[in-house]
Amino acid sequence: MSKVEIFRALHKGRLPGGPLVLPGPWDAVSARVLEEAGWPALATPSAGVAASLGYEDGSTPAEEMFAAVARICRAVDVPVSADVEDGYGLAPKELVERLLEAGAVGCNLEDSNGGVLKDPREHADWLAEVRYEAGDQLFVNARVDVFAYGDGDPERAIERAALYVAAGAECVYPIGAPTDVLPLLRSGIQGPVNVHGTLNGGPSPAELGELGATRVTFGPTLQRWAALAFKGMADELKKR
Repeated sequence: MSKVEIFRALHKGRLPGGPLVLPGPWDAVSARVLEEAGWPALATPSAGVAASLGYEDGSTPAEEMFAAVARICRAVDVPVSADVEDGYGLAPKELVERLLEAGAVGCNLEDSNGGVLKDPREHADWLAEVRYEAGDQLFVNARVDVFAYGDGDPERAIERAALYVAAGAECVYPIGAPTDVLPLLRSGIQGPVNVHGTLNGGPSPAELGELGATRVTFGPTLQRWAALAFKGMADELKKR
């Protein structure tokens, strides 16, 4: 099986068997650590990669983001999906070409820009073009930002998700959705659902799976925890 076939297969049959957990590396070293720990696939967080490059989330130049993704993909043998925000204004063909050149098997694509939701039908049309250009070479995860930047209406999130699934998205990501609405989202969304997990309290990945998550990602959480741990070591070093 190719890496993308392996990645696609990991999303199947996850319920009730538990969600697919995809930790997020931000550079080559963190990717190798995660691979050596036994994770079968990884998903880069745009915010974590941005921090490692010295940028605020949402301000990383496309060239630097794709270069960082390429370094991560080269460092490991497991499949890697890349968070490339809203596609950086690239035409679908160029976006797909850059992702494949970097070695990614999937991508996370947001339906907002600068904190403003995009027109869902126009975004769905764009996703359909991405899907057409990618064929079966990329696993497309469509982020739904209704809870992050919209009115938080679950029905509106389900409507957007339906458009994106019809456009060819293989997974949808209603980021920021409260846990109490996950069962409703699960019942209204066809196909895999990505849920944002936490490491400092809140539901475990297994519990999120029971609520409807097919896949759990953590965004920049691991990078931020690593930075805090490093700060602790730096502070301790100053005392010596």
